[in-house]
Amino acid sequence: MRILIMGGTRFIGVYLTKVLVDRGHEVVLFNRGNHPAPVEGVTQIQGDRKDAAQLKAKLSGESFDAIFDNNGRELSDTQPLVELFNGKVKHFVYVSSAGVYLKSTQMPHMEEDPVDPNSRHKGKHHTEAYLQDSGIPWTSIRPVYIYGPQNYNDLEAWFFDRIVRDRPLPIPGKGRFITQFGHVGDLALAMAQVLDNEAAIAKIYNISGDRYVTFDGLAYACAQAAGKSPDQIKLVHYDPANFDFGKRKAFPIRQQHFFTDIHLAKTELDWQPQYDLVSGLTDSFAKDYVPSGRNQSEIDFALDEEILGKI
Repeated sequence: MRILIMGGTRFIGVYLTKVLVDRGHEVVLFNRGNHPAPVEGVTQIQGDRKDAAQLKAKLSGESFDAIFDNNGRELSDTQPLVELFNGKVKHFVYVSSAGVYLKSTQMPHMEEDPVDPNSRHKGKHHTEAYLQDSGIPWTSIRPVYIYGPQNYNDLEAWFFDRIVRDRPLPIPGKGRFITQFGHVGDLALAMAQVLDNEAAIAKIYNISGDRYVTFDGLAYACAQAAGKSPDQIKLVHYDPANFDFGKRKAFPIRQQHFFTDIHLAKTELDWQPQYDLVSGLTDSFAKDYVPSGRNQSEIDFALDEEILGKI
């Protein structure tokens, strides 16, 4: 198949490109050209997807069997792409987010659960609704927290920064909120499994790891990945209500129970996560965190000091 990936040179796109090329597909990337292609020989078309006229001009002469929209955040990002290729592709795969779900007392989140109209990810739900009405053969992927080598969001790195420097880890609440991490390599495999799968048309799939973990448990798993035992790290619990952080982010994970059911993806996509939490975090620590030199970089712990100073 000839496949277009929107983005393709950072994190999810890197892994997805490699999986698709390994499976014999011809991959074309559309991005601003700020980073090299992750696989030699892969074609890159340079352009700004935010400029709808430019996007259509750059892609109007191209034909594809499938499209992966990895970086569309708002409906306005994706709509021009759908208008251009509706009726011309076998599959349009959209990367949404589990962040669209409405907070609930019943967990885990399932694909049919209500969405939050005021979520900061509401643009992704608007896009899903548009795809459903557009007539294009679509599938939406809803990851929870994505981690792994090349992660540009401070998730696992937030924990590693403190663990390798023997610093206390300020954990909000009592450390008992339950969350869910999914390795980027597993996400890419699930996305690739959508292709040529009739059962996946007009479906939404939660994608993440197959185990849930508390905040404290995540800290202990990160310690293990960094070669330390749980009793070698110090967790300090605090009440966020006692602090005014403004827009500053003191902790990288939303402070609520936040995890999904991934049974539908396992069943209909014939997919299983390959990484358990500790092996995935070890992969990130050994292949990215340490080689990048972040373990020796200067890190701003001002917020930590503010929290610790009041406890």
